[in-house]
Amino acid sequence: MSGAQIGVYGLGTMGSALALNIAGHGFDVAVSNRETDWIAPFLEEAGALAARLRGHDTLESLVADLKSPRVILFMIPSGAPMDAMIAAITPLLSPGDTVIDGGNANFHDTRRRAAALAEKDLHFVGLGVSGGEFGARNGPSMMMGGSDHSWQQLGPILRTIAAQYHGTPCVAHLGPDGAGHFVKTVHNGIEYADMQVIAELYSLLRNGAAMAPSEIGALFTAWDKGPLKSYLVEITARILGYSDPETGHPMVDVIKDAAEQKGTGRWTVIEALRMGQSASMIEAAVGARGWSSEKDTRQRAETILGGALGAFDGTPEVLAEAFLAARILCYAQGFRILAAASEEYDWSLDFAQIARIWRAGCIIRSALLDDIAEAFAGDMPEGQLILSPEFAQTLARTLPSLRQVVCSAFHGGHAVPCLSAGLAWYDSMRQGHGSANIIQAQRDVFGYHGFERLGQAGKHHGPWWE
Repeated sequence: MSGAQIGVYGLGTMGSALALNIAGHGFDVAVSNRETDWIAPFLEEAGALAARLRGHDTLESLVADLKSPRVILFMIPSGAPMDAMIAAITPLLSPGDTVIDGGNANFHDTRRRAAALAEKDLHFVGLGVSGGEFGARNGPSMMMGGSDHSWQQLGPILRTIAAQYHGTPCVAHLGPDGAGHFVKTVHNGIEYADMQVIAELYSLLRNGAAMAPSEIGALFTAWDKGPLKSYLVEITARILGYSDPETGHPMVDVIKDAAEQKGTGRWTVIEALRMGQSASMIEAAVGARGWSSEKDTRQRAETILGGALGAFDGTPEVLAEAFLAARILCYAQGFRILAAASEEYDWSLDFAQIARIWRAGCIIRSALLDDIAEAFAGDMPEGQLILSPEFAQTLARTLPSLRQVVCSAFHGGHAVPCLSAGLAWYDSMRQGHGSANIIQAQRDVFGYHGFERLGQAGKHHGPWWE
């Protein structure tokens, strides 16, 4: 029997789904898991695909069953477990072999691991995988960072198992070392902001316009047929149509309003701030999730501060326009972060290509991504998405609605941190002459210990300590 074309270690939700996807496309897959008692049930449940799957109780056996140069995909927790696995498998590998981390890893770790393995003539790939369990099984969007050698090995498999958008696979080799994992991190940051915008619109309709969840769901269904079409809009519409079988109440009303987070959105904000970029919408979304977890504090505050809310008077048409504006601004912030990282790490990211591989399979897939890909392939003043002719025109049309929604929300006491952050960011971007001069003047005074040298640093754009 010839060796398997790829190994998959880690048979949790994502690992098992990817293994089945790969096997289902005609590749032989060697599989293993730390808890070896998972292997036999996995093979049994694979049915006819078990003929393409080969279970192994040890890492040594898994590696020995792979064709050379070997390709091993790890779907295990990031951080220390991945470092421990690299230490265990490295002595078993040969020059030219590739190790893949398919988890949500911090890209700094990916860069460190790639450099360390390169010293041994081994290759390390950071593979961002989006789409959840369904995507992993039926076709995810994948963002690969690694060497050309690894792409030659992996490309045929990844292009085959990826989501397809009009016949184009939603996967690409984006750059070396941590490029793939960084793009996936920003993808998740955009996802946080898009979800928060949806939550804020829902709250305005539910708490400010007194609409029932089913009515709001019908509105989202209508939105999903136009320029707002996206996976998140689609599933929101479906969620709002479900009832709790035990109480008969709308399902959304019996779910505790405390949203979890795994950290990738926070990583996006940290890296954006470190590179001097504004990620205000993503930061607002991360902050909102953090604040949501303090349910007891919020309930106590309601009794002390008062939780009454005023009416919201925005029409569905105005909300749709505001939603579109906010989504454009969200993507624009995300691509600015990608651009900053591309320059800092010399990745030469192709932004049109990134938009294209996000069009299917991933959580943030939306109709807007076709327009984004086209914009990056065309005239892009200053490299800014919101300055491209089409998006500048769209924002000119939709921003008045966003202003109306935010103002009405403020007057009614409704919290819209993400919508308002997007509006403030846009207004800051469009002002050629802002108010930072007063900040610089203050720095001049306390930096130079007096008014007599006011402006000597600021007027020359130099740091105040010089």
